[in-house]
Amino acid sequence: MTIHPRLNDRGQPVQIPNPHVPTAISAWESSSALATVVPDGLMPAHVNGIPIESWACVPATKEVWAELASKTLFNEPPFEPMGMEPAAGAVVVECDGRVWLVAPTKAFGGYKATFPKGKTEDFGLHATAIKETFEESGLQVELFAHLVDVSRSTSRTRYYLARRLGGNPSAMGWETQAVHLAPVARLKELLNNKNDLPIVKALQEALSHSSRK
Repeated sequence: MTIHPRLNDRGQPVQIPNPHVPTAISAWESSSALATVVPDGLMPAHVNGIPIESWACVPATKEVWAELASKTLFNEPPFEPMGMEPAAGAVVVECDGRVWLVAPTKAFGGYKATFPKGKTEDFGLHATAIKETFEESGLQVELFAHLVDVSRSTSRTRYYLARRLGGNPSAMGWETQAVHLAPVARLKELLNNKNDLPIVKALQEALSHSSRK
């Protein structure tokens, strides 16, 4: 039985009954390869020219998260929770065209892999997306566009497109047992929950639109 190196929110150890197998370091260098890292696993020094280094100054309070999120400036439509709990997440796209995914510990909620997200819980949408992405994937990201709003089992979630500024995916929090960097062509294979399909569709449309500019 594998034990996650990070304790849960109650300070308890977290067991991983079916741990992932990390890929070779070379997978991080190929835009056509699926790359996978496990908690505290080995990572290259850089991915696409951006250093793999743990975020040194992670916000410690809600106010600091809000201040960080206030620097996010782009147009987006009004958010309508539609009677559900509001949530936010990020689709983090690498410059090589691959996308970051998280594998929830013990496949929580039935998800083998998904995009990082979480309920707002008194945080704003932008702060929630940045914070949850860091906690679940270890990545420091910058949001740059609204992608899509999706109704999930208990929440209405706004997803943003994001770019990686830094961070280290091997430093993923206890809720995640592996982090993937996946080619867009493999997303439908890796994402097993139908709730994620509208996100993939919106991402493909956004990438197609961007390539035509």
